[in-house]
Formats: sequence, structure tokens, C-alpha cells
Amino acid sequence: MEWFTMEMLTALVSIIMIDLILAGDNAIVIGLAARNLPKDLQKKAIIWGTVGAIAIRAAATLVVVWLLKIPGLLFIGGLMLIWIAYQLLADKKDHSAVQAKNKLGAAIWTIVMADAVMGFDNVVAVAGASHGSFALVVIGLLISVPVVVWGSTLFIRWIEQFPVLIYAGAGVLAYTAAHMLTGDLFVKPFFEANPFMNWALTIVVIAGVLLAGRWKQLTGSVARINERGELTIPMELGHAAGIQSEDRLMVRSDERGRLVLVKRADGSDDDDLIRSAG
Repeated sequence: MEWFTMEMLTALVSIIMIDLILAGDNAIVIGLAARNLPKDLQKKAIIWGTVGAIAIRAAATLVVVWLLKIPGLLFIGGLMLIWIAYQLLADKKDHSAVQAKNKLGAAIWTIVMADAVMGFDNVVAVAGASHGSFALVVIGLLISVPVVVWGSTLFIRWIEQFPVLIYAGAGVLAYTAAHMLTGDLFVKPFFEANPFMNWALTIVVIAGVLLAGRWKQLTGSVARINERGELTIPMELGHAAGIQSEDRLMVRSDERGRLVLVKRADGSDDDDLIRSAG
């Protein structure tokens, strides 16, 4: 890939955006692992844990970049990235296995290992967006890492305030996936000879990911009435609200007149409220 071209600039912007969109897990892992440390050690754990995590992620990305040059693997990587893009919209990752540590070395190790396990999506996405350029991977990391380390918490708040950012990120991932599918050596001649099919596949992949993710969000957050007149709650919604099958629930109305399910402790009266889910 030639430098200072639109193709290079597009790839670099894609890498940076992918790093930022998928940076939320970094912030969560860092916060969970370091939260029990004394204040004076938290900063050290964050810095060194992040350095170690980025080093492993960069090395893994460079290996994947090399592997994707093997015919057929780029196409497989594109299919995997479509699923990753969909999961970005449809799934909430569980970080309950990340334990807080009260020693600096243990916290750093936890941050590095947890990020290595959960960073697979980032590795595949960045490798696919780099167009086989090791230099682009390194430059993208150099630009995005400082933002991830010092601004990831702020970026998470932006995502919570402006959910459209998640859709933009999923769209970038889907675009990268489509580019990987059409760029594999087995099918590249066909798509170069039929540019319309290239763009058609790209549009179908992006639209399919966004629509499927949106549908999953809608169907996973709606309570329904079954044939016996019972209220049924999707598993994702119940998990988000902390509701389990053995919980005792009661119903109350909030200030807007909406019905609210309230979880009670055993033996508590109606005023002993533990958690509510609207």
C-alpha cells in the first residue's frame, strides 16, 4: 500500500476507530483489576498493565496480519469479523471473572491476561483493516493507545450518551469485514472484474449487521405475555436486571404510573426493597 493516499488514510482512520470503539473493555478490565489497590498504586497498575496488554495485542495483531496473507484465511477472518460486529450491537460482555487485586504485581498480571483473552475481536478487526501493512498497525496503535489509556472512560460515557457511536463502530467493522471477504486471493479476481458486486456485497454486509443487531436489541429487551397470561422476560433483560428464577418479586407503580417489578429478600416486608427493574 502506498503512503499518503486515500486508501492509506481510510485504513488508518478505520484502525483508530476500531481501537476506540473496542476500548471499552480495556477501561472496564483496568478498573476492575485495580479498584482494590491503594490510590498511589492504582496509577502504576493502570500504566504498566496497559503497556503489557498493548504489547501482547500488538504482537498478536502482527502475527494475524501475516496469517491473513495465506489464501482463504482472509475470507475466514472476514466472516469472523461479521460476527464480531454483530456481537458489538447484540451482546453485553460479562466481566464478572475479572477479580480485583490488592497487590500491584497481581493487578498488572490480571489486566494483561484479561485483555489478552478478551482482545481477540480487536486483533482480528485491526489486522483486517490494515490491508497487510505492519506499519499501519503500529502507527494506529501509537495514535490510539494514548486516547484509550487516558480517555477510554470518557469515551464510554460518550457511547452511553450517544448510542449511535456503537452503530458507527459496528458499521466500520462490517465494512472492514466486507473488504476482507472481497480481498481474499481466491475471490479477488472476480470482484475486481465485477466492481458492482463488490459494492453490493459491502452494502449487504453493513446493512445486515446493523439491522440484525438492532433486531436483537429490540427483541432482547421486550417483556411479553404468554398463552397462559404470564409475563415473560427475555434472558438478556433478566440478567441485566439481576433477576433469577428463585427470586421473589412484587409489582409497584412508579411516579409515571408504570408497573415496576421489585425483588425482595426472604422474610422482608413490602418496604424492604433490594432492586427494581423497570
